[in-house]
Amino acid sequence: MQELEGFKFSNPFADLPEDLFHKQNWTPFDNPKLIHFNEELAELLGFPKDLNAEDLVPFINGNKAFKHSVPLSMAYAGHQFGSWVPQLGDGRGILLGQIQTEDGLMDLHIKGAGKTPYSRFGDGRAVLRSTIREYLCSEAMHHLGIPSSRSLIMIGSDEPVFRETTEFGAMMVRVAKTHIRFGHFEYLMHNKKSELIPILLNHVIENYFPELRASKAGYTDLFEKIVSSTARLIAKWQAFGFAHGVMNTDNMSILGETFDFGPFGFLDDYNPGFICNHSDHSGRYAFNNQPSIGLWNCHALAAALKDHIEIERTKEIINSYEGFFYDELTAIFRRKLGLLVEQADDLKLIEEFLSWMQKNKKDYTLTFRNLAKEQDSLFEDDEGKSWHEKYQHRLSFEKTSSEDRSKMMTRANPKFVLRNYLAQEAIQDAEKSDFTKLKDLLKVLKNPYEENSEFDDFANAPPEWGKKLEISCSS
Repeated sequence: MQELEGFKFSNPFADLPEDLFHKQNWTPFDNPKLIHFNEELAELLGFPKDLNAEDLVPFINGNKAFKHSVPLSMAYAGHQFGSWVPQLGDGRGILLGQIQTEDGLMDLHIKGAGKTPYSRFGDGRAVLRSTIREYLCSEAMHHLGIPSSRSLIMIGSDEPVFRETTEFGAMMVRVAKTHIRFGHFEYLMHNKKSELIPILLNHVIENYFPELRASKAGYTDLFEKIVSSTARLIAKWQAFGFAHGVMNTDNMSILGETFDFGPFGFLDDYNPGFICNHSDHSGRYAFNNQPSIGLWNCHALAAALKDHIEIERTKEIINSYEGFFYDELTAIFRRKLGLLVEQADDLKLIEEFLSWMQKNKKDYTLTFRNLAKEQDSLFEDDEGKSWHEKYQHRLSFEKTSSEDRSKMMTRANPKFVLRNYLAQEAIQDAEKSDFTKLKDLLKVLKNPYEENSEFDDFANAPPEWGKKLEISCSS
């Protein structure tokens, strides 16, 4: 298809020094099969409106080439579970190319592309199971209003891939504003390539923060923006009950986007100590540790940039992380509780509600959603009734009508999130070549705040087996 071959990519990352990447093509599947195509996202990226998704498959599989793309695998490093690893990089991913859109520069990144110089002992492939999980979750996060990578297209294959068992390979195209990570700067700092740090910093400012071009302290200003967006992103994770599972520094975007979905999970029963990653034996990345790990990662980035940012101001910025986090978190929780007027004790009211939910093993998403409907039957015990009385007193300071408040709360508290058991059911069906549940889930997750009674079952709390699913890093 001529229009696709000549599709316009801009590729500024490919103009950087080659210490940062390896230009290469990727390994096609012998028999690729289209599983899903995101028409809405394709249109935002500027693909032809009448595009037949089947025509795109050979370009994503690697049988045909976009003339103007510059495929490459990125080099970076990072702290994994707190331990320094000097070289990581795209072990199974390829930055296919970059596109200028109305929303700015966008990366198109192929996951499951085969071996790269950074694959180490891996095969460079992704399996259908993990590809479906990322495809679903990135779209779910975006439509919840949480900054995230997105999913453009997914293809499957009959190529066997060996993990704990034999599975089938799959690829997807992930779309994000950037794939530059904290670990890029750590890689340069710790591998005696520090002279490239200003070049990469300038690239980030030029392409993502043009307002900093004329700043005399542009690098420090940039660091502040990174710390702020990281803190605010993690506040959103906490408010929506999302656990990332692998908050290594190589999985942290410098633009505060969620990406690299592995063993993630949304809370079912409210359990702040929830560990979604079966491989996280120490609980380093437990749900309630995410805010402090975000700060830890910012410290690691500051260490990598120490020769290029103002030390005293950097300390102030690091100390501001907690303020950025709590400002965002409190603002979201106020909306979730239908509060517009700020009161000093709001955070305490929120904490008491969460404490009651934890003690009573209440479903996190459903409880907030039901509160939006003003269901007094939520509170049957004395502690719950006591909190509800405090909440009603707090509402007396508000000027909105109960009807308007209920609407506001419904827009702030989703009915649908990607529960692990729903993803698992979609995966099990997909492994039998039935993609109905996958497509239904995507429909629902694109409108998480709508009632959508046709799919009420997707809003249910999980069955007991669904609460016991173990997700590991194996993918």
